[in-house]
Amino acid sequence: MVYLSPLLALILTLFSGFLMFSLMGIDGLDALYAFFILPISDSYGFSELLVKAIPLILIGVGLSIGFKANVWNIGAEGQLVMGAVAAGGVALFAYESESIWVLPAMMIAGILGGMAWGAVPAWLKTRFNANEILTSLMLTYVAGLFLSFLVHGPWRDPEGFNFPESRLFSESALLPIILEDTRLHIGMIIALLVVATIWILLSKTLIGFQVKVVGSAPRAARFAGFKEKGLIWFSLLLGGGLAGLAGMIEVSGPIGQLVPQVSPGYGFTAIIVAFVGRLHPLGVTIAGLLLALSYLGGETLQIEMGLPQAVTGVFQGMLLFFLLACDVLIKFRINMTQKASKTESVKQEASA
Repeated sequence: MVYLSPLLALILTLFSGFLMFSLMGIDGLDALYAFFILPISDSYGFSELLVKAIPLILIGVGLSIGFKANVWNIGAEGQLVMGAVAAGGVALFAYESESIWVLPAMMIAGILGGMAWGAVPAWLKTRFNANEILTSLMLTYVAGLFLSFLVHGPWRDPEGFNFPESRLFSESALLPIILEDTRLHIGMIIALLVVATIWILLSKTLIGFQVKVVGSAPRAARFAGFKEKGLIWFSLLLGGGLAGLAGMIEVSGPIGQLVPQVSPGYGFTAIIVAFVGRLHPLGVTIAGLLLALSYLGGETLQIEMGLPQAVTGVFQGMLLFFLLACDVLIKFRINMTQKASKTESVKQEASA
């Protein structure tokens, strides 16, 4: 049931979505068809699904490592932004270069940018025992404001008619397209390689074993001599690095420049992806595709039925809610007991 509960949560989400649309006076079946089926009804739509799934998968597998070790990195959105900023800085610096080393340099810069932003809550946690949930989350807003400052100020395109955006990246700073007449780029291959690497890390290495033990039995981990602080650093740096890589892929792939908002919330949605995927690399990959479909479905409903794009967040929230509810029923048993009256309690105590 632990692995079937995401499927049950999805079914409950579909049923609740049907009721929600019906109460709004919209044909529920038509709305669900437009949300889940219509966006991927052709090859281009399916390629767009993969494009949106890439950052979710990358961030999701990174977060799953930390969640397994009870390290709650909630700031992947900010780490994505800082990875995009670092990679974008390299692209702008090498604007006139056509070297094949521009993309690798951007990739390294993106990973380091995300790791640097993940290192802050790691240091605060290990040095002052600060709650990493709060520190990583608050840093997200700092990263967003820093990006806004750059595109409104020093990095604004001088030929962009005063719009808050950087100049378009040169060809050498853009990811190669792997499927003709689509936007699907080489980032998909990178994401699959990362998934395979994380699976090997968790299942075949000592560090993966330590992550599992620290998360499931912290006292046993301390008795075995596992260094908890080291795993905190490892989890936050790995999660931050993969989020930064996702940011680099976004600005070097579908966006092609720095803009005030480089992510529609991938860093937060990836938290749902990690839990729906049961913190397993393969499950995270499948969950990433499912949550990517929610973005496409929201856009389709906005176009076809005039509904607000916020319906995407509604479906994501319902999926997480039902998943948590299913987990509660899996891990705990509900016992229906009848509370004895006060008189009966007094009699029982007297007879005892």
